[in-house]
Amino acid sequence: MTFGVLAAVAASSSGSDNIAPGVLGFLVVAAMGVALVFLLWSMNKQFRKITPDQEGSTDQEGSTGQHETASQEIPK
Repeated sequence: MTFGVLAAVAASSSGSDNIAPGVLGFLVVAAMGVALVFLLWSMNKQFRKITPDQEGSTDQEGSTGQHETASQEIPK
């Protein structure tokens, strides 16, 4: 509906001072749309690589790779 209103206003204006974005503006917006699609596709691909934690808890120690179970070993 908005496009129809804009088209009607553009058709009714008779001034020669109309400024239109032209082909370059369309190409820039289209390129940004294509880049957005590829970025979303890549993000979803990276999310699929993430494996959920089996315990359901968060890793509080950062990237050290040590879990709480390693510190709870029973001495012999």
